[in-house]
Amino acid sequence: MTLNKFNLPDVGEGLTEAEVVSWKVKPGDTVAVNDVICEIETAKSIVELPSPFAGTVMELLVPEGVTVDVGTAIISVSDEVSGDPTPADVRAPQAAPAADAAVQPLYGKLQADQEDAGSAGSPATAPLVGSGPKADAVKRRPRKTAPAAAVTVNAPEVEPVQPRTPAEVTAGEPAAVDTRPTLGGTITGLVNRVLAKPPVRKIARDLGIDLADVVATGSRGEVTREDLVSYQAQRDAELDKADGFWGKAGKPQDQRVERIPVKGVRKATAKAMVESAFAAPHVSIFVDVDASRTMEFVKRLKTSRDFEGIKVSPLLILAKAVIWAAARNPSVNAAWVDNQDGSAEIQVKHFMNLGIAAATPRGLMVPNIKNAQDLSLKELALALNDLATTARAGKTQPAQMQGGTLTVTNIGALGIDTGTPIINPGEVAIVAFGTIKQKPWVLDGEVIPRWITTLGGSFDHRVVDGDLSARFMADVAAILEEPALLLD
Repeated sequence: MTLNKFNLPDVGEGLTEAEVVSWKVKPGDTVAVNDVICEIETAKSIVELPSPFAGTVMELLVPEGVTVDVGTAIISVSDEVSGDPTPADVRAPQAAPAADAAVQPLYGKLQADQEDAGSAGSPATAPLVGSGPKADAVKRRPRKTAPAAAVTVNAPEVEPVQPRTPAEVTAGEPAAVDTRPTLGGTITGLVNRVLAKPPVRKIARDLGIDLADVVATGSRGEVTREDLVSYQAQRDAELDKADGFWGKAGKPQDQRVERIPVKGVRKATAKAMVESAFAAPHVSIFVDVDASRTMEFVKRLKTSRDFEGIKVSPLLILAKAVIWAAARNPSVNAAWVDNQDGSAEIQVKHFMNLGIAAATPRGLMVPNIKNAQDLSLKELALALNDLATTARAGKTQPAQMQGGTLTVTNIGALGIDTGTPIINPGEVAIVAFGTIKQKPWVLDGEVIPRWITTLGGSFDHRVVDGDLSARFMADVAAILEEPALLLD
């Protein structure tokens, strides 16, 4: 018997440590190559580690919640499975996988999510980036009537049985209540099975949500991504501990202090923000925008056949506006680079990796859409939805956060008018998108209600002068005021 030890790999770009968040196996379990054995959190994201060995788990060498350096042994696996296993070697019986169960992803990447991104049912989103899914109806095959004897436990897919009243049961066929005792719990399980697409089941597992607890709003009674988002928001509200937050007055104050270790994404974000704030001299600029025509345009897109099933929001138009405005003002899509010899240079990027700041449960992340300048409006909408879904599930990969050239932060999704964002390290500009709401607005000498938003931009004054920042923000505002300019 050979004992193999699996060392913590570098799953990012030069990352030196990671925290073991949770183990998916225990001593005595049998694993195959590429079976997920644990989840780890790096300074960039949370990822799943697959086993490079097949055999029996002998020992978990690192407890959950402990941060270790890359190269540290975290698990030992024997390459043999005893023919006469001891009780510790016996795995619990596994239920046969459902036909629509999602395949366990490798490093948090799920094929079904990618396939779904190109279909009408696009990925879910969270309010944190103001972009999300509009799940379409589940298309199922026409129901076929078959004798009860044709139903087997191992059938690859079985249509849910719909309960019928006695009046609907004909004299020539047995009533549903008569067949259930014959097949035991099988029919009962099929009747009670919650309808949901594989990506929706995957998201529910990641969030720890029992689909049976979610109110389904799909046209055929299926649970949609929007149902999960709504349920999660309600669950978070129910867990609000505001009433019991303040400690008892009788205790000394030093006993009423909660200490939270700074690690993982939060630690990396704090370091990057401090470096950016003190390395790049920030200058901020603001502009009020009449986005009424953008709101009308978004409304038309939502009813368009080409965008059926795709979540469309004003953030999509802003993203397109930023890309358009950067082409007219190239130096905002650049980086300041200090060379080792003491010299410096400005690197203007002739491509746009558009970053979207996302506040996730594990801290601030800024994944970016690669080569956003080459995407059509529909492709950009799908990319935004996919980015939001991945960030919400905490599955953003390190490569998705590397190489950004300009960032947008949608603080308006939280009802905030505007702000002074800190530039993402390695970039020279960031645009804050405030909430859009009706306000009194003077148009052609008359005061009328219009949809108004405020844009806030922060710029690295070493690269972007006041004139350039003003022209760039004016161009972004021009698109929001008249989206038809994108057709030029």
